[in-house]
Amino acid sequence: MTDRAKLRHLGLDLPALPTTTVGSLPKPPDLQAARAAYARGKLSHRDLDAMTEEATLFWLQRQDEIGLDILVDGELYRGDMVAYFADALEGMTLGGLVRSYGNRYYHKPIITGPVRWVEPITVGWWQFARAHSRKPVKAIVTGPYTMMDWSFDEHYPDRRSACEALAAELRKEVAALVHAGARLVQIDEPALSARPAELPYAIEALRALTDGLDAYFITHACFGAFETIYPALLDLPTDNLDLAISQSAVDWIEVFGRHPFTKDLSVGVLDVHTHRIESPEQVATRIEHALRLVGRDHLWISPDCGLKTRTVEEATAKLRALTAATARVREALAATP
Repeated sequence: MTDRAKLRHLGLDLPALPTTTVGSLPKPPDLQAARAAYARGKLSHRDLDAMTEEATLFWLQRQDEIGLDILVDGELYRGDMVAYFADALEGMTLGGLVRSYGNRYYHKPIITGPVRWVEPITVGWWQFARAHSRKPVKAIVTGPYTMMDWSFDEHYPDRRSACEALAAELRKEVAALVHAGARLVQIDEPALSARPAELPYAIEALRALTDGLDAYFITHACFGAFETIYPALLDLPTDNLDLAISQSAVDWIEVFGRHPFTKDLSVGVLDVHTHRIESPEQVATRIEHALRLVGRDHLWISPDCGLKTRTVEEATAKLRALTAATARVREALAATP
């Protein structure tokens, strides 16, 4: 089954060059203050959830108004992408703060015993978003290889065993999302190219995570030297690879020329780590370059990573440039025989 055929099978009628965002969106200042108050015991969980729901609705409406084709819940209930899942799994605890990048820190998880999924972690938030959207909503789960790589392991005998255990338990979360109706599921694996020799771990883990589940799967990877794991990267059992390569110094036309890309490609066309707002012309140029990598039927458009580090105003302006540029390119493609 081709990727387009699979989307139709799942009831998803998407336009050419589908637009979406990677997952995380900026928390409005009042929600940031509420999360800090909750951490100090000054706000109840119910009140925090109510404010998170309000912020989620804001971003669902904003994404729709901007014109994105596939929406996300914004991950406004999450802090760090790894610590959030680790905190919900038995056998994992949160350690001290470590630097992620820049001035961003997270509590590095520690695997202290057998990892076990206890109950749905993201399903309720995905259902909330889906119930308040007229467009498809993508579910997003942090992948087992990244969970393993970004944690200390004090229980399993080796990294492969830890990765396998995490895959087996996170599959239960993915299965719960699919059972709830999620048809687009993104697995975040930014650590994919950290240790090229371990790519087989990630491939095996993703297969354990997705095999037999009726959904269109996207694997998102960023911050990586993907050329070090290409073309083996194509062995990942996923329908779509979301790669931050639009501004890479690597000549991906030459790389793909040697080993043709065989999946759908989501290409990051916005730099989420700068305050600078790209113009629609700049973004359109990046999209046109990406069209030289894969055909129009296989290209998706997104930022290069989550937008949580930007302000609400910056994220909005960047996404407006993305959809405006995509509209221009679509119009040009429609005029091309």
